[in-house]
Amino acid sequence: MTLTKSGGRAAARPQKTLGQRILRELNRNKYVYIMALPVVAYYLIFCYAPIYGAQIAFKRFDIARGITGSEWVGFKHFVDFITGPYFGRLMRNTLLISLYQLLFSFPAPIILAILLNELRSDGFKRTVQTIIYLPHFISIVVICGMIHSFVARDGVITDFLVFLGMERTNLLSQPEYFRPVYIISGIWQGIGWGTIIYLSALTAIDPQQYEAAIVDGANRFHQIRYVTLPGIAPTVVTMFILQLGKVMSVGFEKIILLYNPNTYEVADVISSYVYRMGLSEGTQFSATTAIGLFSSAINFILILIANTLSKKLSNSSLW
Repeated sequence: MTLTKSGGRAAARPQKTLGQRILRELNRNKYVYIMALPVVAYYLIFCYAPIYGAQIAFKRFDIARGITGSEWVGFKHFVDFITGPYFGRLMRNTLLISLYQLLFSFPAPIILAILLNELRSDGFKRTVQTIIYLPHFISIVVICGMIHSFVARDGVITDFLVFLGMERTNLLSQPEYFRPVYIISGIWQGIGWGTIIYLSALTAIDPQQYEAAIVDGANRFHQIRYVTLPGIAPTVVTMFILQLGKVMSVGFEKIILLYNPNTYEVADVISSYVYRMGLSEGTQFSATTAIGLFSSAINFILILIANTLSKKLSNSSLW
């Protein structure tokens, strides 16, 4: 009820129902929702709908019987994987490669973004950015072919290492060189694209902070330490948490294209093992689904722990 100017009571306005409010919101922002529709459809079809099939990890899946008709076996496939002969090797290789990526690949675009931000020549800066972005747009198959050529017995990188005193050999045929080649080539391939996020974060820093630092006598190093790094810290924390969520998900494409029987012991990871079991050497769909679910569960736990610790220590988190 509301009072009119003459003191009388005006008629009460009818309360809108939830459905009416939703329709009004949809009509008001209909173009935004139309643009978001393909993205939502992508995740519903390719990310959420396949979750229904994850139940075959607990079944002895039979294509003829289908998912619902297959026999339940509980945690048998998980136990078989954990107690199997390859579990230790797969976990060791997966964790080591992920650890090396966190130690070397993760900081690389941050350092490069800071260096690019310090350049004063815009033309030179754009040229460098264009060059370092190129590997990201090259097919992984082509990238791996280039790597094979570069580190072959007569490759250009091998020639350089021989000049430095190393014995001539095919680097990818030697187990001790596989991980360095994998990590360094990954940095080369992704460092340019990774700088985009951090360069965007750098543009959000207030220039007055740098001016105040200069007035206080800060040199370039001090400006980076006390202005630049704190300014991009929330972005770095967020990206680090997301990277931890992929520790158990080392991509199988590059591994398969680079490894060989000589390097299985140091190169075979969970994703490549799943590929071989599920498609290459057989159709063990239930076992491979169980292994994938096992990896996803560990990734989920890691991202929860990292997010909780980040929220307590730095007040920056994903949620």
